[in-house]
Amino acid sequence: MRTRSIGSLQVSEIGLGCMNLNHMYGGGIPQAPARALLAAAVDSGVTLFDTAALYGFGRNETWVGEALKPFRQRITLASKCGMTGVDGKRVIDGRPETLERTCREALQRLQVEVIDLYYLHRWDKQVSIEDSVGALATMVQRGWVREIGLSEVSAATLRKAHAIHPIAAVQSEYSLCTRDPEIALLAACEELGVALVAFSPVGRGFLAGAVTDLAQLTEKDIRRNMPRFREPNFTANLRLLRELRKIGAEAGCTPAQLAIAWLLQKSRSIIPIPGTTSQEHLHENLGAATVALSKETVAKLEQAINPSTVSGDRYPRETLLEIDTDVQIA
Repeated sequence: MRTRSIGSLQVSEIGLGCMNLNHMYGGGIPQAPARALLAAAVDSGVTLFDTAALYGFGRNETWVGEALKPFRQRITLASKCGMTGVDGKRVIDGRPETLERTCREALQRLQVEVIDLYYLHRWDKQVSIEDSVGALATMVQRGWVREIGLSEVSAATLRKAHAIHPIAAVQSEYSLCTRDPEIALLAACEELGVALVAFSPVGRGFLAGAVTDLAQLTEKDIRRNMPRFREPNFTANLRLLRELRKIGAEAGCTPAQLAIAWLLQKSRSIIPIPGTTSQEHLHENLGAATVALSKETVAKLEQAINPSTVSGDRYPRETLLEIDTDVQIA
């Protein structure tokens, strides 16, 4: 696996998002197969593993920490603070004292002395970005954290934060379906030397062809509330898969590999972190690292799937309003 840079860290150019092991997409999988999946990822050359205090309300960090402890010297651990579970509900809290407490708890759950990359999961608009980033900078000074990052922020907020302390990475949803970073964030990352870690690079499974019938989504699956997975948008978007499969067949790869390879070729600053609960899909996703797309293939892809052809927003409006973004919300 080739590597890319996140600040002082060298990581595999495709990482693993660990969220759906036990959070968001219908409850996840038992701990034993989750542990086996993480070990298989290490064996396959993955060195970047991404979790958060929010996922499973701490349980995801615990699972990841236990499973990856034997491989600690070979991997880069990333986690997030600023959005956690409180009394069973998701809470955004970017106060310095809250971030410090969350970091202490994360260190214990992950069973490490230092977290390699620690993100502010969501900017709390009741707290200045300078104060929240200042708290993360203090964690670096104390030796709790090696590099700091931001998640779901605009280019302007990145610049403000970077002036307080070097930001190593910004995590943002980025895929053929979701092109928001192209407005301003990707250019800012390239200018400042910041990695853009792309979550949901296969459109929350949609671009992999994993969801072709809404009946596949369980009651607890968060996609049930996402506009793209609701009618009439879902049926309209299914038409995009036919073209995606055709282009993938011409390129000699699967739709998922096509979507990830497109990101890898878009910029050296981009590091996709697809998530999965399946070892078969893990290996499929990692196969994108060997896919080379011609200019003609990229042009076909971008013409077929883009903000003008995709139906529905990535989140419900109330969620979009709480996120700091370069997108104008109507």
